[in-house]
Amino acid sequence: MSQAADLPLWAALPVAILMVAGATLGLIGSLGLIRLRSFYDRIHAPTLGTTLGIGFILLASMLFFSVLQTRLDEHEVLITVFVIVTTPVTLMLLARAALYRDQRERNPEVPPLPPKRARPDESTS
Repeated sequence: MSQAADLPLWAALPVAILMVAGATLGLIGSLGLIRLRSFYDRIHAPTLGTTLGIGFILLASMLFFSVLQTRLDEHEVLITVFVIVTTPVTLMLLARAALYRDQRERNPEVPPLPPKRARPDESTS
């Protein structure tokens, strides 16, 4: 494998810009996790900021290794697909679990659970 010093300038500049942008977005997402007050606010900052930050870092990695190896590097594409699929699902499951817990504990900041409805197939005689 070639050294990073062998990377041409036309590829090194976008790689550096993408890496700095990705690291900055990751930092913003982490700061949002610390600064925001409620759980529901906190889950958005790292999810959105870090996902885009990881996307930029993966693009930089794809460009870096594709230029050095003179072929497309597919590993980062697979990582990107997994990140894009798993991050929103994780966010949704965490939010639903927290909402359910808060509704069960009758937290005044959260709307109450809707009343249970009888199923149409159940007879009440």
